[in-house]
Amino acid sequence: MSAEESGEEPYFIGRKEDIIQAKRVTKFLNGRDILVVHHDGKFYAMDEHCYHAGSSLENGDIEEFNNKLCIVCPKHKYKITLAEGEGIYKATNPKEKNSAARWFSKGIKQRVHTVMEVNGDIFVKISEVCRFIESDYYQTEEFRQEKSACVSDESQS
Repeated sequence: MSAEESGEEPYFIGRKEDIIQAKRVTKFLNGRDILVVHHDGKFYAMDEHCYHAGSSLENGDIEEFNNKLCIVCPKHKYKITLAEGEGIYKATNPKEKNSAARWFSKGIKQRVHTVMEVNGDIFVKISEVCRFIESDYYQTEEFRQEKSACVSDESQS
C-alpha cells in the first residue's frame, strides 16, 4: 500500500545534509519515537526503543554481523538489522557435539519504517505492517507511563 493509498503522508525529518552530519536523529511521529540513522550513504528508520527491554537505540554501535548491517543495543547488546528489524544472535547447537557457533534469526522484532529523499529533504513513512511487532509495546502510553514513573522514582532517591 502506497502513501497515497493509505492517506498518510510521509513525515518531514530534516534536510539531508543536516542528518548526514548528525548521523542520527530522533523524532516523535504519529505517536511513535523514531530513530533515523545515516550510515555509509544510506538512511534507515526504526522504532527508537529496543524490542527487548525498551532501551534507546540512539547511541547503539553500527556493526556488520553475518553480512547484515545491525545496530547493537547499548544496554543488553541485542543485534537488530537496520534494513529489516530482524533480531539476530550467534550460538551453538547444544544437541550437536563440538558444533561451531553460527548465526540465527529471531525473526522481525523491531519495526522499521521507509525513508525517502525528496529534493534534499528526508521524510519517513510510518510502517503499516498490521501484525504486532515486539518493539510496538515501547510505543504505547502504558510504557511511557512506566518510564515516567521510573524516572520520577529515581529523581526522588
